Amino acid sequence: MRPRILIDGFNLALEHGTGVSTYARNLSYRLGASGAAVEVLYGRNVNPDWSPLMREVAFFDDPAIERSTFLRRMRRLRQTVFAGYRERVAEIPVTGQVVTNGFANRLPHFDRLWNVEDVFTRAHNRFKFRSRIVPLRLPPGPAAIAHWTYPLPLRMPGARNIYTFHDLVPLRLPFTTLDQKRRYYRLCRMLLDQADHIVTVSEASRRDIISLLGAPPEKVTNTYQSVEIPPNLANKPQAVARDEVRGAFGMGWKGYHLFFGAIEPKKNLGRLIEAYLASGVTTPLVILGKQAWKSDLELRLLDAKHVRKSPPPLGGVRLRKENGGRVILLDYAPFRLLVSLIRGAKSVLFPSLYEGFGLPALEAMSLGTPVLTSNTSSLPEVVGDAAVKVNPYDIRAMVEGIRVLDGDEELREHLSLAGRQQAALFSAAAYERRLAEVYARLGVTLEPGSAEPSTG
Repeated sequence: MRPRILIDGFNLALEHGTGVSTYARNLSYRLGASGAAVEVLYGRNVNPDWSPLMREVAFFDDPAIERSTFLRRMRRLRQTVFAGYRERVAEIPVTGQVVTNGFANRLPHFDRLWNVEDVFTRAHNRFKFRSRIVPLRLPPGPAAIAHWTYPLPLRMPGARNIYTFHDLVPLRLPFTTLDQKRRYYRLCRMLLDQADHIVTVSEASRRDIISLLGAPPEKVTNTYQSVEIPPNLANKPQAVARDEVRGAFGMGWKGYHLFFGAIEPKKNLGRLIEAYLASGVTTPLVILGKQAWKSDLELRLLDAKHVRKSPPPLGGVRLRKENGGRVILLDYAPFRLLVSLIRGAKSVLFPSLYEGFGLPALEAMSLGTPVLTSNTSSLPEVVGDAAVKVNPYDIRAMVEGIRVLDGDEELREHLSLAGRQQAALFSAAAYERRLAEVYARLGVTLEPGSAEPSTG
């Protein structure tokens, strides 16, 4: 019998996704490929009393459409107070009656989908006021393992509970996050005490968990994570990708440097822009990312007087050119175009202050694009010798790194080849083996490579 593994859909429900949502999605596929029966828990606004069809409709509906009424708010308040007691669980049938083709890139691998209304928000609120981890039970009984992909105040009684701590950025770089730091620390310590095991994604993060939280070393395992880009996108004919980059963004192939990721303090974009402008490099810098908190401070060097706006020619892409066209801001691009944009870049610039893993750097390397990144946190162990590494606080070092990547074609060719080789160390097969070793310690046997999962 296949072991039942539950993972949470906390980040999977986000429209544009994050590094953690990519982690959860890849985890689901690797578990499925290792012979597990994968069940995913969501917290969508789905009433368990509705018919199977309406549960499926509501699951795939836009949550912004639902109006917040007084009765609904009161019901949520009552549910929060009694979170963990007689939770009403609904199975989400995916029958094909609702057209879900547009969700293909966001859905995990699953054998069953479960939903408990607003469960993640209510669990966090209950922890905020009561400092309690919310117990959650699913039919027909506990899974073999509940693998929570984020520090969530939830646990499954009767299962072996694993929690993934990607990093401890709120404690290491408190000025870069909006977390309430004392509550975050209290939650991490409580999960550490109650967990059967803690998983993380780099040796740097593992050291932080042991030193900052006092975790027993034997209770924390670094599994890294896999770098997986769909082959139909990664191996798209270069001529097609080239046309997409020019048609969607007006950019020439290998004619721009690229940053992609959230625009927030941790990503160090302010220093990157300063270094780029100081470098004198004329190859444009493309910045692709949603503007998060303090993004105005990160972008303050850009001269609004030189803004030139362009209409979005394809797929919702929005462009804004600044500093006479040297800097181009894109707030969104569909994933299919993002992959082509990465492939077409002269280099990817990712001088983040701190990363638990640094997925963007490895995604770029896997596509053969040279990378400049930081020599701090997990990034040196992840990129190895296959990237230009600089002190992310040293503007001058960043200037020199940008100049050398812009002007040295031989170096770029070397990094392109070395990057692909380094990224291959984080393959799906390697990740499956590392997961199987952790699960075996908890008494659950996986068989890496035994199956090929398919969505639904």
